[in-house]
Amino acid sequence: MKQLLALLLLASLSASAQHEAPKAPAIEGRWDLTLHQKDRKAPSWLEVSHSGIKTLVGQFVADGGSARPISEVFHNNGKFHFAIPAQWENTNMDHIVEGTVNGDSMSGTVRLPNGNTWPFTGVRAPSLSRSGKVSWGSPIKLFNGKDLTGWTALGKTNQWVVENGVLKSPQSGANIRSEKTFTDFKLHIEFRYPAGSNSGVYLRGRYEVQVDDAMGMEPTKGDLGAIYGFIKPNEVPAKPAGEWQSYDITLIGRFVTVALNGKTIIFNQEIPGITGGAIDSNEGQPGPIMMQGDHGPIEYRNIIITPAK
Repeated sequence: MKQLLALLLLASLSASAQHEAPKAPAIEGRWDLTLHQKDRKAPSWLEVSHSGIKTLVGQFVADGGSARPISEVFHNNGKFHFAIPAQWENTNMDHIVEGTVNGDSMSGTVRLPNGNTWPFTGVRAPSLSRSGKVSWGSPIKLFNGKDLTGWTALGKTNQWVVENGVLKSPQSGANIRSEKTFTDFKLHIEFRYPAGSNSGVYLRGRYEVQVDDAMGMEPTKGDLGAIYGFIKPNEVPAKPAGEWQSYDITLIGRFVTVALNGKTIIFNQEIPGITGGAIDSNEGQPGPIMMQGDHGPIEYRNIIITPAK
């Protein structure tokens, strides 16, 4: 009898062991990356998760474009590599990423679709979790309606001008950022674009809320109201091109709520990481409000931010 009980216990333990989740490899999680190019530091981002028993999959954000799926991340003894096809690049060559994980940091190389290879470094992305109820400060007018005081253009040539209380980019050129930086906040901003144009509002300079001509379109991760490449809005209550529209956005940690023209289209959704075109990948630090000016004409006005205390 004792022998039978011992055999049954051993079989039970063996069955339990077979169903235990495998230990997560060190590479799993989210990573804030910096690509060290000759003339600039380009922000990037990586997320790795397991699929089933042993396969690792993920998402990758280069310094431009949107989050790109990784079909498999190959990882062994702290070393990893993966390839993803080109996105907006006009080539058949892949992104090739190779690296090494060492605790909460990683390093390696990225071969771009244009053939250039650059080193990168990375750290584990912060959770940005918050506890307790948010207490809000006083609203701040980020744009005075008169001139570019408090704003800096990010490019060799500044095409941004102020006309009749409007912050205007009449043609493609530099992005523009607020000189002040913020952590958690509520933002009201109004925008107007001509037919077919495109811009974006970057929260902390890292997370793009897309602005483009999308009236009558179905919601996507890449058009008006989306957190570019990551979060699709529930609906797109857009107005025709040429009319003023508004965003009311709340960002607390990684969680964002977006209202377009008075309708909530994203409610308390997590932003996984930086979006393409981010100012940097330092997610744990305060950042500016940045508007995209390199995708066509755009106008902004009534930019009011209410920071958390």
